[in-house]
Amino acid sequence: MDNQQDDLLSGLTLLGHETPRQPSRKLETFPNQHPGRRYTVTLQTNEFTCVCPMTGQPDFATITIRYIPDQKIVESKSLKLYLWSYRNEGVFHEHVTNQILDDLVAALDPISCEVTGAFNMRGGIALTVEAKHEKSPQNS
Repeated sequence: MDNQQDDLLSGLTLLGHETPRQPSRKLETFPNQHPGRRYTVTLQTNEFTCVCPMTGQPDFATITIRYIPDQKIVESKSLKLYLWSYRNEGVFHEHVTNQILDDLVAALDPISCEVTGAFNMRGGIALTVEAKHEKSPQNS
């Protein structure tokens, strides 16, 4: 590996290693090699699960993350383990969608980020939550 590649991968502890038996809330990042260009990264999974905080029943959702990076990119294996960490957590749909957004913003400091949680129908009602963040001009 050359020095530039070493620099890009230096902070990653999950990629290329055996998947831990326990999920993690650690979101790892690597440097954006095109910080001057506005482009959109979209990540989606239909395997998100959490549980209802009142009944303990499982809730299933498709989580879609769209962001315009600034200096950092989220590493997808760490994102997978992060999302997995909600599997047995009792949490309302509105809260978990906003928490995912808050954690991504804290890890990435993106130009913008949007998280959509499209939760499967339960009791005859489907619920979709959209949470958005835009970097304020003075923080750009």
